[in-house]
Amino acid sequence: MLGTSFKSPTEVNSSNSLRPEEFWPQNYPDGWKALPSVTFGRFFLNSTVIALATVVGNCVSCLVAAYAFARLRFPLRGLWFALMIATLLLPSHVLIVPQYILFNYFGWISTPLPLIVPKILATEAFFIFLMVQFMRGIPRDLDEAAKIDGCSPYGVFWHIILPLSKPALVTTAIFSFIWTWNDFFTQLIYLSGGENLTIPVGLRMFQDSGGQNSIGPMFAMSVLSLLPVFLFFVAFQRMLVQGINTSGLKG
Repeated sequence: MLGTSFKSPTEVNSSNSLRPEEFWPQNYPDGWKALPSVTFGRFFLNSTVIALATVVGNCVSCLVAAYAFARLRFPLRGLWFALMIATLLLPSHVLIVPQYILFNYFGWISTPLPLIVPKILATEAFFIFLMVQFMRGIPRDLDEAAKIDGCSPYGVFWHIILPLSKPALVTTAIFSFIWTWNDFFTQLIYLSGGENLTIPVGLRMFQDSGGQNSIGPMFAMSVLSLLPVFLFFVAFQRMLVQGINTSGLKG
């Protein structure tokens, strides 16, 4: 992909070599401005806003829900937790029709709201389960000590659970960012209009409107679209591994 992004239009159609024979950096400015009435920078902005909002929504809502399941006592807790886990068995494609009808009734179609608002409501069962398992590894003696010092359940959450759950939060943030940044299906369903599109949908438009001569610019924009994911992963790789592997406190 990197090699093709620097190939000339003629070489793209005639050469299978990984290395370009003629260095052609013009693919990058051409790809940035290839689509009419909107530059690729708008797609980057839309993807960034949606991805960051998803990260914040998932981290906050899933952390609170996980704390309730892992530490609090309330009626039918086991049943609600089992129902939450059961939602993992439902493919997202099964839910897309009723969700689309609901969001269309709200007037949210062609806006980022269908992609952001559900994340604020702790709809990602995988992340809740991940955090619950992590919190169960935190000794309950810390909770009891905090309660003796006068902490309420909110105080225990804020002063004990939240600081110690940093690895799990980072893991949730990384997966949320990568999955949202690379998501194509749901963004294609809910977003329309050139100024509302994100990077995955914007890359698809090269094939619709540009023909073979847009292959080079499309690959150039694909390279740029991978950079945020790569940098985000590299920056938090150590915490990602720690969040997945840790099942308690380090000695």
